[in-house]
Amino acid sequence: MRHRLRAFALHLLASGIVLSLILGTLYAGWYRWPGWYLAGAATVTLTLAAVDLVAGPLLTFVIAAPAKPRRVLARDVAVIAAVQVVALLYGCVALWNGRPLYYAFSVDELQLVQAYDLDPDELAQARRRNSPLMPHWYSLPRWIWAPLPDDAQEQARIVTSAVSGGSDVVGMPRYYRTWDSGLPQLRGELRTIDDLKYFSLNEKKALKAKVRAAGLDPMQADAMAFSGRGRPLLAVFDPATATLKKLVRVD
Repeated sequence: MRHRLRAFALHLLASGIVLSLILGTLYAGWYRWPGWYLAGAATVTLTLAAVDLVAGPLLTFVIAAPAKPRRVLARDVAVIAAVQVVALLYGCVALWNGRPLYYAFSVDELQLVQAYDLDPDELAQARRRNSPLMPHWYSLPRWIWAPLPDDAQEQARIVTSAVSGGSDVVGMPRYYRTWDSGLPQLRGELRTIDDLKYFSLNEKKALKAKVRAAGLDPMQADAMAFSGRGRPLLAVFDPATATLKKLVRVD
């Protein structure tokens, strides 16, 4: 039993170090709050943890019989490690392709923009226009304003596309503008919690209680929904300066 436990502990330690380094790098660079929550990265992370920190070491515990020849044990552990590496690569690619690149204010809400939300054709157009806010492979998350274009026909085309489930202006870097330039419009779109359409009645009640507990006025028109892949957050601003004061989870 001691032999099995030693093999289990070594495998668990190695897996934990590798997983921590990879997830820590992704988190520190791209997935810090609120990116991790809005992107729903917990699902991928739990799957990786289940394979690398549970299944792999447990299988090593099972196969690490004291009487097994060292060469056979090394082969079996290598097979388990290979499966772990494949699962780890799959999860890392998924997290990389879904990394947060922008927190965008557009029309009347904040939206998370992930790497796979940006169509290659749109990126090519932004590159041709030499857009200053165009993303690069190393880009970290940025707060931006994504207004509809001034051209009425282009506006109609984008709105129609968005309504039908196609491309929206938040996925078009050629139209991005700096965050500060959109603050006057953002102030005009702030609403009370009761006026936000993204939350149910019970969620609004819970949000108002959390806002009140934070020392803020839940009846003030200073809020906006912040949407991503899962449940949206509530963003509370200073109505005078449009400075973000707090992000509140529903759950």
